Formats: sequence, structure tokens, C-alpha cells
Amino acid sequence: MYDFSIIGGGIVGLSTAMALGERYPHASIIVLEKENGLAYHQTGHNSGVIHSGIYYKPGSFKAKFTRAGSQSMVKFCQIHDIPHEVCGKVIVATKEEELPRLENLYQRGLENGLQVKKISAQEVKEKEPHVQCLAGIYVPTSGIVDYKQVCQKYAELIQKQGGEIRLNTQVKQIIKTAQGQVLETPQGTVHTHFVINCAGLYSDRIAQLGGVNPQAKIVPFRGEYYELVPEKRYLVKNLIYPVPNPDFPFLGVHFTRMIDGSIHAGPNAVLSFKREGYKKTDFDLKDLGEVLTYRGFWKLAAKHADEGIKEIIRSLSKAAFVHSLQQLIPEVQAADIIPSEAGVRAQALQADGKLVDDFLIIQDHQAMHVCNAPSPAATASLEIGKAIVSQIPQLETEAVIN
Repeated sequence: MYDFSIIGGGIVGLSTAMALGERYPHASIIVLEKENGLAYHQTGHNSGVIHSGIYYKPGSFKAKFTRAGSQSMVKFCQIHDIPHEVCGKVIVATKEEELPRLENLYQRGLENGLQVKKISAQEVKEKEPHVQCLAGIYVPTSGIVDYKQVCQKYAELIQKQGGEIRLNTQVKQIIKTAQGQVLETPQGTVHTHFVINCAGLYSDRIAQLGGVNPQAKIVPFRGEYYELVPEKRYLVKNLIYPVPNPDFPFLGVHFTRMIDGSIHAGPNAVLSFKREGYKKTDFDLKDLGEVLTYRGFWKLAAKHADEGIKEIIRSLSKAAFVHSLQQLIPEVQAADIIPSEAGVRAQALQADGKLVDDFLIIQDHQAMHVCNAPSPAATASLEIGKAIVSQIPQLETEAVIN
């Protein structure tokens, strides 16, 4: 009988297991991952950015955890010799109508306690010589890292603490008993006192297996990337972002220098026809059927129809994608970019068509369910893990550990 079982071996599940091991060193802890490796999905397909927290509503979990997480992630990488760089980023306005939004974003950065700086078009060029814009914001605390390497270190520390990580183990059923819970998997049953659901793209389904209605459904959005050919990497020094559209839930296509030196451009955001649909041709009837029969999706689609159509066009047309990139760097041509690996964002959507815009952690008797943890969850992972552990009811914890 395990004290704690974590479902999901992504960065949030691993950080939670590590935080549990630190707080309860005598507890028996197991991480169950359905794939044959860790950080297989959202964590392993993200942009590798250490976010600052500038975008998020002041006082929200995202704002608080990301600001603290950007610091704790850098410190963690320093302690464990994980390659990373605090390189800073620029957010730029390229059109007159974007200038008020840039100012609002600057004010939000100040409200979130960040050392953001307004910079002129000339000052942007001093940092990113090939960017064409009217004005910008400089965010010095943004950085880059390979989150797969971070997860490898998390896993190593979990095992040093005495925790167990079991791969190729998919939870198919959760049965509540008087003693705790039984997790049924094709590799046998796991008996546990307390369950923490960090299943990402399947977090809503795991919650339902545990008898919890998360009041939201995971809708998968594929983010497609290109990357600059090596001889054109000089066009980008660090991180270049547009001013996000506040009426649209994604940040827009941008340029990201990865820790390996490659330059990624993107992503767009299109509905994926499969929860793990990294290719345009990936399709799952159950996954797509759930989305298309969910009224919340159609309300979202109606609200953002214009932007949604633009995203689809960018997905189907390289020329349209290049045009978006040229808003930031006019020199970029179609021959300068090649397709790169896509990612899928697990975004919780409510029935009224509103996206869950903060991290969503649901408490239940002998369980906790992390039902919305898209970007910037990787940046904030250490803080999310600590927060989850601190929210476990003390009476239940004492019963489990003792």
C-alpha cells in the first residue's frame, strides 16, 4: 500500500512527487506514467522558455507561481548544473493599434512585481537588430532551458528520496475502498491511500474515473512550429514576442532561441483531432467526438471565429505563417524556415465557452486533481508541486503517514 500515488510523469507530476518526498521523507510514493519515458507529451514538446509571469492576471496562481517559479527554476538549474540562460526577451508592438495593449501589458508587469522596462524601437534594435517595430517592453527575467533535462533531474531526486517511478503503466480504473483507493492498470493493481492526478491531456478523464466532475473538459490545441535554417539563426538573438491579443487565449507566433542554439518560430494554435495529435493527420474518433459534441467548444469557436480562421490558414499555408513572422522580422523568407516538431496544449474549457485561464487544482477526499496546467506550468513546476503538497488536508496526511 503506497501512501501517495501520482498519475502522470510530466513535469508537474514529477515536481509534486519530489515535493512530497521532501515534506514526508518516510512516505511511500509512486509515479505512474503510461508512456515508456518521462516528459513525453506537453513537457517534452514545449518551447523551453522560463517565463517571467508578465501576462497573467495579478493575484492569480499563474502570476504568483510563475514569478516565483522563474526564480526557483533558475536556482534549481544552477544547483544541479543544468544548462540554462536568463537571456531576457522583448515584446514588441508593430502597429499603432498595438501600442495601448503594449502599455497595458507593461502596467500588468509592474503589478506583478516584475522589473520590466519600456524601450524604444531603437533600443529594441540594439537587442534584436533585425526586428522592425514601433516600441517594445524588455523583460530581463525570461530565460531558456531544456525541460526534459529538468525532468530527468527531478526523477533522479525522487528515486534518491526512495520514491518509485513506474513507466508503461496506464491507469484504467480507480476504485475507492475503506482503506484507500485501488488503481487498476494493465500491469496490475496499485493500492494507495492518496491519489494526485497530474495526467495533463487526460486529467479530466482521470478525475472522472475518481468520481470527480471537473466542470471543464480538456480540449487539445496543436501548436505548430517552424525553425530557422542554421545559416539564418543570426536573425534572432534571444526571445522575440508580439503583443498578445487580449481577446484570444494564445500569445501569437514568436521567435524562441532554444538552449541548443536552434531558433524556433511559432506556434499557431489549431484544434487537434486527437489528444496526442502532433501531426495534422492524427485522428481519434472518441477525442474529436467529445470536442464536437461539447457546447463549450462551439461557444468558444463562435467567439473567436475570426482568429480561429487565421490560425487554420497559418496551419495550411506556409506563406501565411511566414507573413506572420515578417510582422516581427521582415527579412524572414519562406526558404529560411523548415517544419519543426509540434506540441499539444491541454486546455480546460468550461461549458459556457470560457477557457479556464488559471491553474485548476480540485480537492477531493483522498485525492487531488490538477485539471488545468498548460503553459507556464513548466516554469512554475516547483511552485505548483509545493502548493499541491501544502493543500493536502492535514488530517488525511497524518492518517496516511502514520
